[in-house]
Amino acid sequence: MLPAAAMTTPIYLDHHATTPIDPRVLDAMLPSLRDEFGNPSSRHHAFGRRAAARVEEARERVAQALGARYADVVFTSGATESNAIAIQGVARTHPGAHLVTTAIEHRAVLDTCRRLEREGWRLTVVPVDRHGRVDPQHIRDALAPDTVLVSVMAANNEIGTVQPLAEIGAALRDSQALFHVDATQAVGRVALDVEALGIDLLSLSAHKIYGPKGVGALYRRRRPRRVELQPLVDGGGQEDGLRPGTLNVPGIVGLGVACELAVACRDEENARLHALRERLLAHLTRSLDGLTVNGHPQWRLAGNLNIGIDGVEPEALLLGLPELALSAGAACASASARPSHVLEAIGASGSATRAALRFGLGRFNTAEEIDRAAALVVARVRALRAAR
Repeated sequence: MLPAAAMTTPIYLDHHATTPIDPRVLDAMLPSLRDEFGNPSSRHHAFGRRAAARVEEARERVAQALGARYADVVFTSGATESNAIAIQGVARTHPGAHLVTTAIEHRAVLDTCRRLEREGWRLTVVPVDRHGRVDPQHIRDALAPDTVLVSVMAANNEIGTVQPLAEIGAALRDSQALFHVDATQAVGRVALDVEALGIDLLSLSAHKIYGPKGVGALYRRRRPRRVELQPLVDGGGQEDGLRPGTLNVPGIVGLGVACELAVACRDEENARLHALRERLLAHLTRSLDGLTVNGHPQWRLAGNLNIGIDGVEPEALLLGLPELALSAGAACASASARPSHVLEAIGASGSATRAALRFGLGRFNTAEEIDRAAALVVARVRALRAAR
């Protein structure tokens, strides 16, 4: 028999890792799973035409969420693939050219850039300040005559810091460099308008915004200048040849609805999550000393709280919190035996006995859950400190 703690569903506070599917998204997907199962490439019969219509409706929804043109949206399997198509697709049309990114990007971006560097491209990794924000002037200073791409995430997945995209876009306006934004954590949480921000390429994923896993999108500018990309895979020519293969129609439908819902409820949801985050922070700071908030005090995702806790081993802390689903990072992360590169970049990874708890609050969390989570963390930290 399972212990009682294992039989209880943990309170989910890991929304930066993934989100539960919104029932409204699932309802929209079901017809494409049951009745409208045709291949959207089979437009010579009704089943294919119906599926194709659902794909194009979703494309329009995604475009509207980004302030983009309908034809500029390419469907992918998720943000990791979108990042790869964007970065490699640009780089491989300019062999040996120069790329710029920042020190706190997701590994999907950093590892792709590092691979290109090993293959002969030049790479500049721009530092960030102690809050995880990049200075647009540092981006400008990093530009070279042959810089072809600058990749900056909209919001960080660990510390929640939101980047000054408008200022970075302005810094690139007079250069030939394309501007790529990994918006995985930002869609539906931060106002995004690719035209106003000067963004040429943008990556996103459905499962971060209460949609299904395994589907995402890439925005690729066509006007006034067309972004030319080299495909990573050859095949049937779907998605303008950039992402060939039979389209995941139910997933694409879910992505479209998830984008629409995220934008529609963004302001209300941000206000609610901000209140819950401040409630959680107040509980923790009132009961524990030795806490440090990682991330920008103002420019941070409403549902993000990343806290450094002195005198606590991260693995021991998480193992003692089976009632909670959240993430921890520290000077030595258990999975990789390496520091969090984000915490290193902001200078917050110096102590081997400092846990960094990442709370990712989401759409379905309640005040009662927040109070319970805070009490559990406080009790566990006190127990660990007492046992030292």
